[in-house]
Amino acid sequence: MEKLMMKGSEAIAEAAVRAGCRLFFGYPITPQNEIPEYMSRRLFEVGGQFVQAESEVAASNMIYGAAAVGARVMTSSSSPGISLKQEGLSYCAGSELPVVVVNIMRGGPGLGGIQPSQSDYWQSTKPGHGDWHPLVLAPSTIQEAADLVMDAFDLADEYRNPVMILGYGLIGQMMEPVAFREYQPREFDKSWTTCGCKGRPPNIVNSLYLDPNILEEHNHAIFQKYERMKREEVRFETFRMDDARFCLAAYGTVARICKTAIAQLRDEGIKVGLIRPITLFPFPEAVFREARVRWILDIEMSMGQMIEDVRLAVRGRTPVHFYGRVGGVVPTPDEIVRKVREMYKEGVK
Repeated sequence: MEKLMMKGSEAIAEAAVRAGCRLFFGYPITPQNEIPEYMSRRLFEVGGQFVQAESEVAASNMIYGAAAVGARVMTSSSSPGISLKQEGLSYCAGSELPVVVVNIMRGGPGLGGIQPSQSDYWQSTKPGHGDWHPLVLAPSTIQEAADLVMDAFDLADEYRNPVMILGYGLIGQMMEPVAFREYQPREFDKSWTTCGCKGRPPNIVNSLYLDPNILEEHNHAIFQKYERMKREEVRFETFRMDDARFCLAAYGTVARICKTAIAQLRDEGIKVGLIRPITLFPFPEAVFREARVRWILDIEMSMGQMIEDVRLAVRGRTPVHFYGRVGGVVPTPDEIVRKVREMYKEGVK
């Protein structure tokens, strides 16, 4: 396959087009503006439509309508914009609509900054109002981002549920070689869509159930899908875990930094490995729970959000510690090496 040097946001957009996305509704906000900019040109080349909505709220309702008629549709934004889209995304989940959402995170809280940050883990995995989850995929390279976008459209159709690609400035703005695989279309049942009802009763796409018993039944059905995701869609990477006595936990590009630190620590005789969640929901609980290590060091570009899921996964059997940088500061391999050395020398063994 031919490799192209592409910026992450543009690779994400191109992968969406190749996966059959023909409708995009969004609103500009840095650091993800290259996604709508690319889609505004590219979709017209393939007979699709790009709409810059009047607001993030409007865009989230536009994707609802497009998904309801069976179209492959995507939106993208960054942290505060995703907050504004949360109402519409909850409606999509309640109505069981397949949509793909890209969040290129900002720092925070508030308006924050556009430098790399992992501040939206909570917002992404435990979002909005009501009982629901998106399936959340966290790439660590531009190649993986492109691959996961293609997977995201199939997963959205498979589960009739929102799927989120979670990145940040490093994923969105840096450039790396990308080879786009040939996308193999799959057939999905679209008999539920509202694309005409001649000869049959009309379909109704709705998230409003006034009878509490019916709503309870509906919620249970949705959570059965989430349980199926936990059984069938968990993704993770392990690195040097075969003989590891200590474990680093990180997602996204932070995991790449950890690998560099691990190489140096291994040279010093400290047997450290890495577990990298790729699906943040469903979270890879089992691999953490089954890791036979003295401790886990969770490393994030936040004040500690994924650490809650790591601690829940190990159920108190393994001590879980934290090291984080925030405000757009990216941890370096040397920092991680120093932190692990300190823990090792202080007897946190």
